[in-house]
Amino acid sequence: MGKRHNWSFPYFIFMILFVVLPLLLVAVYAFQDSNGRFTFANIIRFFSDSDSLSTFALSIEVAIENTVLCILLGYPAAWILANKKYNRSSVTIILFILPMWINALMRTLATAELFNMLGFQLGKGTLIYGMVYDYLPFMIYPIYTILQKMDKSYAEAAQDLGANPVQVFWKVTFPLSMPGVTSGILMVFMPTVSTFAISEFLTNNKIKLFGTIIQENINSSMWNYGAALAFVMLLIIGATTLLRGNDGEEAGSSLI
Repeated sequence: MGKRHNWSFPYFIFMILFVVLPLLLVAVYAFQDSNGRFTFANIIRFFSDSDSLSTFALSIEVAIENTVLCILLGYPAAWILANKKYNRSSVTIILFILPMWINALMRTLATAELFNMLGFQLGKGTLIYGMVYDYLPFMIYPIYTILQKMDKSYAEAAQDLGANPVQVFWKVTFPLSMPGVTSGILMVFMPTVSTFAISEFLTNNKIKLFGTIIQENINSSMWNYGAALAFVMLLIIGATTLLRGNDGEEAGSSLI
């Protein structure tokens, strides 16, 4: 154990047991029938099932709306937090962290009860509100981290060349903050598509998202079709992660 790389073995074992193995089980169940025989029927069923496809389309729609709102609200908040001219105290940052100290399910239940007390009808509007409330911090902090670590000399150089504050933001600050934006999108978009508790409590199960039909199939002991749906989600997550990695490389090359 004297060599430094030997200390990575516990993490490697943990990753194998709790990350790789569960994902492999999902893939195995996705391509099996109830008798354990190899089949593509589960994947074909998803693409031929109008209910599953419509639920998936609705989930993508809600995820896009939630992600856009989180960007519109989160970017200005992250910019203010990272700008010492407007934020001189770490207390403001803690105030944004505080909601994350409370369990997400408890926050969702409290939000649903608040709407019931105010007499609001639960539906898509309350669902979007709950989504933004729960996932907004996951958009703010990646952007805030990038903005805080950004080399201020780029903005100063742009100002020296005659750029006004608006031009400095759009030509320098915003492009350099894109890795944080893409990270925030990844952390908001995919959980929104796969969630089920928020839609269940904030719509009284009137609106079902993709995570809901996965949960229903698993609870009904339809493991193979549920695994196939989860496998489709896994492929989408992998594709978006690759896109995010390419964006990060392009951002890095632009700095060079």
